[in-house]
Amino acid sequence: MNISTQAVQIGLEWDIRTGAVSVPIYQTATFRHPGLGQSTGYDYSRSGNPTRQSLEDGMARLDNGAKACAYASGMAAIASLMLQFSSGDHIIVTEDLYGGTCRLFDKVFDRFGLTFSYVDTSDIEAVQEALTPQTKAVFVESLTNPLLKFADIPALSSLCRELSLLLIVDNTFLTPYLMRPLDLGADIVVYSASKYLAGHNDTIAGLVVAKDAEMAERISYHQNAAGAVLGPQDSWLVMRGIKTLGVRMDRQQENAAKLAGWLKKHPAITKVYYPGLEDHPGHALAKRDSRGFGAMISFEVATPALVEQVLMKTRLISFAESLGGVESLITFPEVQTHADIPAELRARLGINNTLLRLSVGIEDSIDLIEDLHQALES
Repeated sequence: MNISTQAVQIGLEWDIRTGAVSVPIYQTATFRHPGLGQSTGYDYSRSGNPTRQSLEDGMARLDNGAKACAYASGMAAIASLMLQFSSGDHIIVTEDLYGGTCRLFDKVFDRFGLTFSYVDTSDIEAVQEALTPQTKAVFVESLTNPLLKFADIPALSSLCRELSLLLIVDNTFLTPYLMRPLDLGADIVVYSASKYLAGHNDTIAGLVVAKDAEMAERISYHQNAAGAVLGPQDSWLVMRGIKTLGVRMDRQQENAAKLAGWLKKHPAITKVYYPGLEDHPGHALAKRDSRGFGAMISFEVATPALVEQVLMKTRLISFAESLGGVESLITFPEVQTHADIPAELRARLGINNTLLRLSVGIEDSIDLIEDLHQALES
């Protein structure tokens, strides 16, 4: 089946007893045993819950993985993945990474002896130069946040296989609807499911999908041991969102392409980052490896004063963190999502005091353009 059809069908086969089209929310902490030494397959909801398992099974199918694990947030998912490593291990990481991931790596896991090198992972030679005898993995964002660089996952996969390294891909911006990193050679894919997967800015969730069964079992073991699992209500909300993933992403991409083209021509905009633009450095790579360019746009305004003007004057587009929902949101990465990245690194990357990040929703594109126009001209 086409992936959009698979997404709509998520969970549909689950309740064979009643035939319920919507997966029931099993709001229970524990499960009664049928007899001594016997189990229904569910004992305690931290270890397994039918609603969460329905989501996990569905995501494993969408990503062509062996198994998926659902967590209380995207950060909980990444933190659980770090439990696969030991003190002294080294990980190569995308340099313009989400600030919360940098904080987790540099302020939490560095205290346990893990080390991280931040490089431009769209440059294979830069990745090779960062390798050490202690390197165990490469962690990349398929489309980086907020500068929207596109990773060459097949090339990175080839390098990692040669050196027996894990390749972990945060695919939050593209989702399996647009790209399946496991099919391109990645070992593990991670999502902030709060974003496009849930799609309605109404829940916090994270997901990890592993390519092979052995790795999946190790990840599942740590999921249960550490316990930052997704509750049944939020699991249901994520599944409900996934059912409309295809139609939402199609509309959001269509809107993003129109907005990017309009922004590129506006005299108050000095730079536009969007992989759908032909002059974007990753445009050809994105066309090769994905089914679309996503719905995130970053752009620079002419002066710092325009930043506050745009943020305060937009009426339809909300000034709020997060992304991927049906509502369009705009953020200021330097002081919001990427404040935990050192100032000198932000400056070198271009995460500066004129950069704004726009998550394009499903509103009418004419209204979105008019909202940006009136904010810039106020």
